[in-house]
Formats: sequence, C-alpha cells, structure tokens
Amino acid sequence: MIVGEQKPLAEIKKTVAPYKKLLILGCGTCVKTCFAGGEDEVATLTSALRLTLKKDGKEIEIEELTIERQCEDEFIQEAAEAIARNDAVLSLACGAGVQDIARRFDKVPVLPGVNTTFIGVLEKQGLFTEECVGCGDCELATFGGICPIARCSKRLLNGPCGGSKDGKCEIDPDIDCAWQLIIDRLKTLGQLDNLRNYIPPKDWRSSNAGGPRKLVREDHII
Repeated sequence: MIVGEQKPLAEIKKTVAPYKKLLILGCGTCVKTCFAGGEDEVATLTSALRLTLKKDGKEIEIEELTIERQCEDEFIQEAAEAIARNDAVLSLACGAGVQDIARRFDKVPVLPGVNTTFIGVLEKQGLFTEECVGCGDCELATFGGICPIARCSKRLLNGPCGGSKDGKCEIDPDIDCAWQLIIDRLKTLGQLDNLRNYIPPKDWRSSNAGGPRKLVREDHII
C-alpha cells in the first residue's frame, strides 16, 4: 500500500489561509490504513484547524467528506457537489489522489494535506516499513522475495557491502541488513545459486527516470 503521513498543522494552516470555504477530503483506502487520511483523521484535522484559526481571529467554513478512493473516477464523482460548493479542497490522499482530483476539477485549487512517503506494509501495529520503490522491473524471484533496491540502504544488486554487523546495516544499525535477509532466505529455499549470476546495473528508465509512466490494459478499455 501507499504509506503517507499528515502534514504538520502549521503548514496546512498556511496553505489554506487564502480560502473562506474549504473541503477536507479524506481517502478511505491506503492513507486510512496508515492513519493519515481516513474519516477519523479528517474529523481530527477539521477540529484542530478550526480551533487554531479561531485563536488567530480567522473564520473559515470547513466541510468534511471521505470517499473510498481519490484515484478512481467512480468514487471521485461522489465528491463533485461538495467540491463545487467550496473555494478549495484539502486532500488527505496520496500525491496521485491529489493530482487526480485536480485533473478533474480544473477550476478548484486542490491542496495536499499528506506527504506521500513510500510503498510499504504494516509490519506490526503502528509500524509501516518500505518494501517497494516501484522500479518497474521486478527481480524479487532472484532475491527470494526481498528487494535490495528498496531495503538495502546502498541499493546493492550483487551482494552485501561488507559493512554490516550482527545482521544490521552499517548505515543505520536499527535496520536489518537486506542482504543478510536475502542470503538467509535463499539458503532456506535452497536457491543460493541465484546469486552466482551477475546482475547488471539497474536501468532506471523503467522507473521514473524515463518520465511519467502509464499502464495500458487494452482488454479492459471500453
């Protein structure tokens, strides 16, 4: 899932300052799971924003709404009327959601309320860890299902750097060495020979180095 965290209240207050009527629009999928933009976060932010603006002697009308996903037309349309009656939208979605709303409502300012952080997993309650950078050329089969690009601090593709200690990364000793994890996993699977093959330098054109990407599924186009 996409992991993000809500922007600081002071930054949000500065961003919304020019507007008198504001829609705070939540997203009920990824950012809800990481406690950045679901119904509860929309309600909490609305209360905090109203309070801090009132202390500054400013009045602002704030409307709350959360839709299932801000990256799909069928759900975005549920917010159309609310968007139309406000001066601006503060989106608590990821960056893709913010841009999708902005694309469809070109006369309404759409403001980000969340910093999109990474693609990751809920490792345990309250802890989200990065697992994927969306590089566009997945080699997880080679590495036993553990990505050295996302999880090695140096993004090494052909073995460990030699600086790890007791299975921990030399860059950050709180992080497990990705290559230790890869080697242990491949030993368990009986696939350690995977590492005998040289992996050439990453061609980042399949990632964002080649410009904005798109995926076309002609079998789903109507």
